[in-house]
Amino acid sequence: MTRIAVLASFNMDLVMRAARRPQAGETLQGEFAMFLGGKGFNQAVAARRLGADVAVVGRVGDDAFGARFLAALDAEGIDREAVAVDPDAGTGVAAVVVEPDGTNTIIQAPRANRALTAADAERFWKQTGHADAALLNLETSMPAAIAFARAARDAGARVVLNPAPVGDVPDDLLVLADLLVPNALEAQALTGVTVGTPLDALEAMVVLPRGPEALVVTLGAAGAVAVAADLRLHAPPPAVDVVDTVGAGDAFCAALAVRLGEGAGIEDAVRFANAAGALATTVAGAEPSMPRRPAVEALLSAPAAQTG
Repeated sequence: MTRIAVLASFNMDLVMRAARRPQAGETLQGEFAMFLGGKGFNQAVAARRLGADVAVVGRVGDDAFGARFLAALDAEGIDREAVAVDPDAGTGVAAVVVEPDGTNTIIQAPRANRALTAADAERFWKQTGHADAALLNLETSMPAAIAFARAARDAGARVVLNPAPVGDVPDDLLVLADLLVPNALEAQALTGVTVGTPLDALEAMVVLPRGPEALVVTLGAAGAVAVAADLRLHAPPPAVDVVDTVGAGDAFCAALAVRLGEGAGIEDAVRFANAAGALATTVAGAEPSMPRRPAVEALLSAPAAQTG
């Protein structure tokens, strides 16, 4: 079984569905729901549901939200030995606004996630020893991310970096990534190229001056584009009925890592990831929307997916 290691972040998503985002000084009413989330948690759950053996490192607070995350990891069969309960900082929280077309806007309070240390990441890899692929994002701390990626490289894992939330990514981290997987905004922040179309994304990836062997930009409804030494690919996603887009990028990253860990090529992995990301948009919330392997394979085998 493919083994995936994840630098996990944990955020309880407080979700409001509204007709639109409020303007400054304006109050709108909407519908409320609460879901387990956080990029690292979502990616770990998705990787597990897609058939991988998954281990995570991270921090939750000593509170009701943290207890729910620990129980969820156990229920999914994810190794959480390296998830610490922080006595001082609470579990991360995210305020999410979802509009009728499924687009979302998010504000996070990382809390315990930011208390994760480089020593935590290094200790995790000493205990884990091996993984086929390692997934990380920027929702914990930068020292933890760099230490996690460096230890993953040393352990022979393929490092998949999702540079989110958008922000500065130091060269010390970029040079450790085998694959870089930003969305359009993150690609623009990394390269200075405005990304609105697949052609823009291709240009952005080509001009990135350093780092990974392959670059994949997710473009929402336009799918994804990938660039490697011998590859220039635009892969449109399968057509689905969108409920909300929360967690779609996380499902994509997890699916990409799982297929690469299984030995697939980048083109195959991107198409598989597209299907996983598309399925995630058909269910409300982050954790509930992480797809299972049979559903992804069924979507890929559908006639529309074959021709799209």
